[in-house]
Amino acid sequence: MEPRLVGPGPYRATRLWNEIIELFRAGMPLRKHRCRFKSYERCFKASEAVDCLHELLGSNQNFGPEVTRDQTVKLLKKFLKNHVIEDIKGRWGKEDFEDDGHLYRFPPSSPLKSYPKKPSCGKEVIKFPDWNEPKAGTSQEHIPVKSVTMNSEMWYKRHSIAIGEVPACKLVFRRELTQTNIEEIWKSMTLSRLQKVLGLDSLDEVLDTKLVNSKHIVQNVCNVNKQGIVTLEDKSKELPHWILSAMKCLANWPSCSDLKQPTYSGFERDVFKTIVDYFGQMKEPLLTFHFFDVFVSVLGLLQKPSKAVEALQISCLLLPPENRKRLQLLVRMMARISLNRDLPPLSESVRTRTLMVQTFSRCILCSRDEIDLDELLAAKLVSFLMDNYQEILSVPSALKSSIEDHVVHLQRVQIKYTGADSDATLPPPSFCHRISTDEFEYQRATGSQEPLAALLEEIVMNKEISVKNKKKKLKQFQKSYPEVYRVRFPTPETEAVLFPEKTKQKPPILMWALKKPFQPFHRTRSFRM
Repeated sequence: MEPRLVGPGPYRATRLWNEIIELFRAGMPLRKHRCRFKSYERCFKASEAVDCLHELLGSNQNFGPEVTRDQTVKLLKKFLKNHVIEDIKGRWGKEDFEDDGHLYRFPPSSPLKSYPKKPSCGKEVIKFPDWNEPKAGTSQEHIPVKSVTMNSEMWYKRHSIAIGEVPACKLVFRRELTQTNIEEIWKSMTLSRLQKVLGLDSLDEVLDTKLVNSKHIVQNVCNVNKQGIVTLEDKSKELPHWILSAMKCLANWPSCSDLKQPTYSGFERDVFKTIVDYFGQMKEPLLTFHFFDVFVSVLGLLQKPSKAVEALQISCLLLPPENRKRLQLLVRMMARISLNRDLPPLSESVRTRTLMVQTFSRCILCSRDEIDLDELLAAKLVSFLMDNYQEILSVPSALKSSIEDHVVHLQRVQIKYTGADSDATLPPPSFCHRISTDEFEYQRATGSQEPLAALLEEIVMNKEISVKNKKKKLKQFQKSYPEVYRVRFPTPETEAVLFPEKTKQKPPILMWALKKPFQPFHRTRSFRM
């Protein structure tokens, strides 16, 4: 059975669990073993299981080579507890698996975890907040619109398109956005972008959007110092000064401005233990329980680093500001310690980078409920965070610019053409109550008749333009606003009065035209002599 990449989406941890069980059952060699003068068919030693599963996890692109042997043993303990494996006497349910020579076997069928049944949902686009509720003490039935004075020449220039192709339009005056409106825009557009990056039809399966605080997003983006670290409004939520001093000491080792140089061996390990104890006593991880599924889904994008970085950038904006700040400081310290060759080893048996990942992964990401793969998933995420922390924990400039531009766009007076959708990708909220098509047509006809009738009358009474030009303008007006034109000229006769036909005078009848055509002279007898 070939391993496959488990991408982002709902129940990713459960899908990975089932994937590993199937790969382990298919790849674990089974043979005959003897124990206490008795032979057992189709079984394996504990150490053989550790070797096989460790190699399997290291070559699997969902986990990678950074999985340690100790983490593999912990996973096999969970396998034994969940009856994925059992000892040769059929016992299971405890986490007493050790990396030794005890014999184990597979039960007839290893239980795969089932997926929770939820109603299927079609493709969902994050909707913008509904601001149709009027302000207290105001009515939105009649929104004041500033009248525009337009003479005939201006109207003609604006309607110089081919006759019959001038679309009807109206000015849309936006209501002033409140701070709550702006915060909801930030939330809506941020979640919409996250959904697109993850490639999901809906965020419902990985995130309860009601738990996303829009104020947190705005503060994480706007309230930052020169180093990009969040500045907290509530100073009581800051890290204690002694913890900050300890973190700076190890991050900047051996240069340290807050503490004097140590005078005894092992000082750096004592400082490190102080930091570990502080973060280890937190009741909730820095990425919070609510967003566990989101960050696990992001792990499915690690084969596309640029997308994974963007997804983590956006996901970290959802955190409470105090959590985001602590994450920024902690991961930066971890990365600097891992790369600092001047810092003495903090462990005799484990490399410094591995120690950082194993020590702090659980205080960064874990599930409220016991998840069998949460330690491996957290280690994978923390490793990626350490490698890309400067970009991941910075404010995504493209997202910030697009949201700020959209807010300005919503506050600007716009010209709305009939049938045109100026915001197809991000539909703007409407400040007016929805009405039927018939009612809209009636309002459009009656509401604009007075200024249009005045404009038509100005064209009619203008004596400075030629008759030919006036006829052309009137024809354009008739095509664009037939109702207003029909009121002014209800019958062809009323229109004909404006351009009376000139009576053509018949030319005078000449006297010679009444005579017969000229005939040659004939001599008669009366002329004879």
